[in-house]
Amino acid sequence: MFSVKPFSLLKTCLALLCLFLTPFPVAAQPGWVANPYTRFNRQTYLAVVGSGVSRAGAERDALGRLAATFGVGIHVDETIRESYREVTQSGAAAVWAHHVYLDSEIRAVVGMDNLIGAQIVDSWNDGRGNNFALAVMNRERAIRIYSELLRANRETISNLVNMSAAQRNTLEGFSRYQLAAVFADMNVSYGTVLSVLGVPVHGLQRGEDFRREAREIRGAIPIGINVRNDRDGRIRDAFAGAFSDLGFRIGGTGSRYVLDVDISVTLDQRFSAHHDAWLTWAYKTLRAELRDARTGTVLLPYTVREREGHVTRTGAEDWVFRSAVETIGREYGNLLSDYLASLVPRR
Repeated sequence: MFSVKPFSLLKTCLALLCLFLTPFPVAAQPGWVANPYTRFNRQTYLAVVGSGVSRAGAERDALGRLAATFGVGIHVDETIRESYREVTQSGAAAVWAHHVYLDSEIRAVVGMDNLIGAQIVDSWNDGRGNNFALAVMNRERAIRIYSELLRANRETISNLVNMSAAQRNTLEGFSRYQLAAVFADMNVSYGTVLSVLGVPVHGLQRGEDFRREAREIRGAIPIGINVRNDRDGRIRDAFAGAFSDLGFRIGGTGSRYVLDVDISVTLDQRFSAHHDAWLTWAYKTLRAELRDARTGTVLLPYTVREREGHVTRTGAEDWVFRSAVETIGREYGNLLSDYLASLVPRR
């Protein structure tokens, strides 16, 4: 067995402690952290450095700073952006152009949350918890991408709104103008980017211009409402209110769009121990179908089932109709609004 001198053991421990306390060498800071244009030519690229406590945070910051160089004009409401992303990626918009909508490179970046054509090309950690990322945009490539997007969108808008007067005042015409508004909003943001890149764009229409037209179309579309087994017009008035609140005109004969509503009520009398009385229960089923009378197509089905009890038959029926009116007022307007928003016209 070997003996260890206390002095030697102390020296060994001190040496190990010094080894662990000695800082590891940190890589020298890249020149692009202080000035991104030491790496990229200012005439060819836009370059920005971002920072954060994580690499992902630094990358987000870099892309955000790059977007900020174009000003607030490129901001697009997230609902508009998501609608545009869904339509373009599904291919539904391509049917409104006479050519392949976009080449593969541009299709790959449509709908990105950051600037189209922007990319993270490098990152660095200083060893003290600080991360840096370098975001760049090639000016020539960006100009090509945004110019092609804008040109294709302009063609799509033109094809969407080019229709006869008979086509215009229909739900199809309404949805075509709504979709044109989405493309117009995106074009305004693309035009802003191109202007910063040195290629100003003139004569762009705003999305609100097309939404105004859509509202006029909606107000010119009469909706017929037929209700079987109504009581004092309550159900008809509830549905009419939902359509009127969204800007539709109610009434008129020969309407292309008709809401057919059928109501059935069954009664059942039972003894209620809780009330110590016989109660009449009214069970109501309401089925409503918004139809295109010209094609016979059901556009929007809707069903309501209600149950109400009362000591009299008349009271039970009255309460079940009241309940149905409240349900329609609470649900149908939102359902109709969502349906209109989801319409994507196809040729």
